[in-house]
Amino acid sequence: MKKEEYFTVGEMARRMKVSVRTLQYYDREGLLEPSALSEGGRRLYTYRDMVLLHQILSLKHLGFSLAEIREKLLPLKSPEEVAQVLSSQAAAVRSQMANLQQMLSNIERLRDEVLSMHEVDFQCYADIVVNLEMHNDLYWALKFLEPEARNRIREQFDHERGRAFLHEFEAVLAQAALQSGQGQAPAGPEAQQTAAQFWQLVQAFTGGDADVLNALMSMREVPEFAAAWKDQTAAAFLESALGIYLETLGLSGREEDGNDGTVSDCERP
Repeated sequence: MKKEEYFTVGEMARRMKVSVRTLQYYDREGLLEPSALSEGGRRLYTYRDMVLLHQILSLKHLGFSLAEIREKLLPLKSPEEVAQVLSSQAAAVRSQMANLQQMLSNIERLRDEVLSMHEVDFQCYADIVVNLEMHNDLYWALKFLEPEARNRIREQFDHERGRAFLHEFEAVLAQAALQSGQGQAPAGPEAQQTAAQFWQLVQAFTGGDADVLNALMSMREVPEFAAAWKDQTAAAFLESALGIYLETLGLSGREEDGNDGTVSDCERP
């Protein structure tokens, strides 16, 4: 066994680029106690303590609280424990990298939306930020809605209900993609059921508001609309199925809401 080498608190601080006060604080908190004391009562640290400190500093940098770090610390008495610590840290770093990448993407998307708008509208910016955080790929559509419409949507969907709605929306799109891939007919019973579910989601989103529905329909001419559909074939399939479904309801040309009798002048989707 190698002879243990000891370092004073000052040497430890210099090697690990932390302050002596930090080491004293971690000692008081029971996170990193010195491995030994000199005859004069000075704290002495070892190379193992350096690895433990590296673990603490890494977890702290990743945003963990001291209490959480204390629970994650291992005694590091075997190669397996050291490897486990490093694997755990690597997983945490990868998670943070993914979060930072998502944050960067959201910032860049918001910047693009800000530049595409012709006036400063912080309320719209805030709405876009919320939808970006919900991973709503249709966040860009908000800039085409009037403030009153955005207010109604905001009141109707908090973060939890918004995520639930997006989950349902994505499920319907996935269903349409599956049916399209299977070669089903848009007029078939399964496709019509999917169209009905899609229309119910549209009605839930608009709250029966004809102005919001008209605004949504007008977005079909916007370049971002086509780009938002990852599967263009499935999009065409769903549009065809929805058109047939609306015709069965008598909603063509000048369409009725179907729930409260309100009428919209939107084109048939």
